[in-house]
Formats: sequence, structure tokens, C-alpha cells
Amino acid sequence: MSDPVLFVAADPRELTAWVNQWESVHPVALAVNWARAGKWKGRAVAAIANGVGAERAFTAAIMAGKISAVCSTGFCGALDDKLDIGDVVMATEVKNGSQTYPASLPRGPQAVLGPVASIDHVAQTASEKSSLRETGAVIVEMEAAGVARAAEDLGVPFYCVRAVSDLATEDLANDFNAALTSDGNFSLIRLITGALARPRQRFSELLRLQRRTTIASKKLGDFLANTTF
Repeated sequence: MSDPVLFVAADPRELTAWVNQWESVHPVALAVNWARAGKWKGRAVAAIANGVGAERAFTAAIMAGKISAVCSTGFCGALDDKLDIGDVVMATEVKNGSQTYPASLPRGPQAVLGPVASIDHVAQTASEKSSLRETGAVIVEMEAAGVARAAEDLGVPFYCVRAVSDLATEDLANDFNAALTSDGNFSLIRLITGALARPRQRFSELLRLQRRTTIASKKLGDFLANTTF
């Protein structure tokens, strides 16, 4: 069997709807937060979620072993105000401010195409997202540059496929950057504690985000299930 296509995300919830469609799914013993392997249409596939950020994503891809290609996937913030919740975007390139990584395009359903801004923090405000939009990027996220760097080191094709979970014109009421922990996860305790300062607005946002990520995960899983890498 050929080497697997690897899908790297920050959180398992970003991968659930996709991995649930695989056959022969089983855990993989790696020094990462979460890893699974299986088969899709007779082809070997693998998935790793290792927390937020480019360095954790880079580590995940490097630790996976021999792979035939790697795809950065999961949720993202819209920079283009025409994008809606659950819209799928395929990167043409990934920019991290100092370097631009070209991205290959898989064969599959129609999706929005464009550059991706890969930054080291959650873009909390519509103002920041507007500034990032001026670079030409259509979405923003935090892991793709790390996955792209790993793909270069490994000499394998790099892809980036993301689904929108927050809109370009929105400010985030909760401080997700303050809730980010050293293991690359968002602390629920920190989020709840912070939300108590403005409970009506912040708890409503957390519930809304939960609904939106469920939609984004489902649409992303269905898209990937009909895509060839």
C-alpha cells in the first residue's frame, strides 16, 4: 500500500466528520495530542490534531512518518466578507508574513480559491481581519505555514483546505488568545471565567461558535470525502 495522505488540524473536532467516513480507523501511538489512521476508498489516510499554532503543526507532520502528501485542514476565519459559515476554501498559497508557501490544489468539488494568511494568534477583531484582507488573503488561520514548512522538508505535496467558522465583519467578544494554553488547546476554565465578566454576550458567542463549528466540520468532511489528493 502507498504511503498515506496526512491531514493535520489543531483540534480533533475539526477532523471528526471526515475521519468518521473512513474504514478501519484506529488510534496511532505518536507523541501528539490525537492521531488516527485508516483507509478511504482503498487508499491509506492519517489524521493528527496536535493543538494550535504553526510549530505544533510542523511537529505533527514531521512525526507522522512516511507520507505521500500532507493537507492542513480545519476551521478558519473569513477575511472576505462574501464568505459564509461553512464555506470551504482551498489555498493557492499560504503567507505567514515573512514567507509565502505555494499550495497544490486537489481535484474535487468547487470551492473558493485564494491565499491564506497564517498568523501566530487568533484574529479577534474585524479591523485586524480587514488589514489582513489587504494582503490579498481570503481566510486566516494559525497552522498552515507550519504544515507547509514540513511538506518542504519532507519533499511531499502540500495542500490546505479549510472551512469558515467566523465571519470577516465580526469582532470576537471572548479573548481566545488569553485562553490558549501551552499544550496548544483553549482552556474551557479560562473561557468560562472570562465570559463571566460579560455573560450575556460572551456565553452567547461560545454557543454560537459551537453551532458554527459543527456546521463547518460537517461541510469540510463532506468536501474532503469527494476530493482526490
